[in-house]
Amino acid sequence: MVAFVTVLICSNLIGPAKIAQLDLPWLGVMTFGAGVLFFPISYVFGDILTEVYGYARARRVIWAGFAGLGFASFMATVVVALPPAPFWPHQGAYEIAFGNTSRIVAASMLAYFCGEFVNSYVLAKMKVATQGRWLWTRTIGSTIAGEAVDSTLFYPLAFYGAGIIPDDKLPLVMAAQFVTKVGVEILFTPLTYRIVGFLKRVEQEDHYDRNTDFSPFTLKP
Repeated sequence: MVAFVTVLICSNLIGPAKIAQLDLPWLGVMTFGAGVLFFPISYVFGDILTEVYGYARARRVIWAGFAGLGFASFMATVVVALPPAPFWPHQGAYEIAFGNTSRIVAASMLAYFCGEFVNSYVLAKMKVATQGRWLWTRTIGSTIAGEAVDSTLFYPLAFYGAGIIPDDKLPLVMAAQFVTKVGVEILFTPLTYRIVGFLKRVEQEDHYDRNTDFSPFTLKP
């Protein structure tokens, strides 16, 4: 849970301030928010939590992440708003890095909330349907569903008509984000297998969500 929340907060505070662009072989020019390189790691942790401990315990971690994001956003708002000392010349740069508008913060938190719960739900259901076989289909399939929801919600809600990213470039940025996030999940699949196998062995835990209440609005086990 600590690792999940740490990655989540860092990728949402550090990454969104920069839009990067790379010219890649075969793929051409790709434009993406820098945080996309690290945010998918939170989905890897989410997959591991749901696979080993089940949806209900993963749900608590998702809510912990939501609370952490909320506090980080509140703290950033307060710190940016504090009057700078006359001899401190970096207020402008500080506002660019940490002064996200309420629209971007709200879009980020909504996209995270929906995407993470979709990811966990799909993985839990696929585990029961496959009787615990073919872990890679669950980790990648759930990430495709969760990241699709996340990217589809975040970019239009945060940037459409805001003048930060040209509206005609939004679909390209969304597509690049989605492909990169799923690619990171695929890249981490061997490590996910090792961690899941280790935890199941050490914890003697391999939960199946056959009678689980899948409502995201409860913390009951």
